[in-house]
Amino acid sequence: MFYIPFPTWLSAEIIPGLPLRWYGLMYLIAFALSYLLFMAQIRKRTEEIDQDTVMNFFFWGIIGLLIGARLFSTLLFDASGLYLRRPWLIFWPFYEGRFVGLQGMNYYGGLVGAIVGFVLYARRKSIDILDWGDMLVIGVPLGYTFGRLGNFINAELYGRVTQASWGVVFPTAARFPASEPWVQEWAAAVGMELQAGQTLVNLPRHPTQIYEAIAEGILLWVIMWFIVRKHKPYNGFAVGFYLIAYGVMRFAIDYFRMPISAADFAIRLVDNGIPVHFVQTPLNLIPSQLYSLAMIVGGAVFLSVVRRKSVAAAAAGSSATNESTRTRSSRALRKKIRS
Repeated sequence: MFYIPFPTWLSAEIIPGLPLRWYGLMYLIAFALSYLLFMAQIRKRTEEIDQDTVMNFFFWGIIGLLIGARLFSTLLFDASGLYLRRPWLIFWPFYEGRFVGLQGMNYYGGLVGAIVGFVLYARRKSIDILDWGDMLVIGVPLGYTFGRLGNFINAELYGRVTQASWGVVFPTAARFPASEPWVQEWAAAVGMELQAGQTLVNLPRHPTQIYEAIAEGILLWVIMWFIVRKHKPYNGFAVGFYLIAYGVMRFAIDYFRMPISAADFAIRLVDNGIPVHFVQTPLNLIPSQLYSLAMIVGGAVFLSVVRRKSVAAAAAGSSATNESTRTRSSRALRKKIRS
């Protein structure tokens, strides 16, 4: 057998029958880790910062994140149109009388919402948003790791079919007709035995949630915490670097991610007849890859702007210092002449 069956002991509910889900718990862990890593940086500073201000900063950022993530997921990525017809369901956490939470959150919407929440609060309290933004994004990737683990536990956001030995058979994935020759060949290649009379086959898929947890989570956090945090040249650098690095990693991994449907390609430059469930040509892009490109471009522009402002501020400070020095020297000279 050259694939990994989805763990049967994993379920969305922490305790069956109770409204406690792993996905929600992973979000709480993500928020807590981001806050603790932020505070770890705050404590190393000489100036005193009110903890209530930090708590409120996170509160409004998280509120913005949840609203943005939910709106993007339900209004932009829901092909059924359910939430357009019944918009009150967007933030309604019950289904058929059962508490199910807010199922369906979008990273890019969460990013936009969080930025709005953080910036508005920072302006209200006269907080240096570039400085605080740097401290925030330095810890975010580690929290993000747990969000993707929550996706894996939910058996959602999986990838395209694969013959790799680490491919996972997700219970929620679409099945393929056992009568198709390519399905039979694929099953044989991974050591999957088809039973007599079997009509549908669940093939192994790329565990893209794990790819993202490792790349955009652990790896990016190591870079941010041990390199960027210690060597950032100016305020705002970590924010711009994060936008670019996440965008690049996510763009690459999304080539292995399963789109909602064949129509989910935002750009399809090559129609080579390859089914959507196979890894495609690099010329065909899904919508999230366009958002990643926007992050990369936005991060580059952001870095350019804040760098110019940093250089200009440094030049102005140097000029003011020189002028002050000249003034003091002139006064000393006049005093000496009078004496």
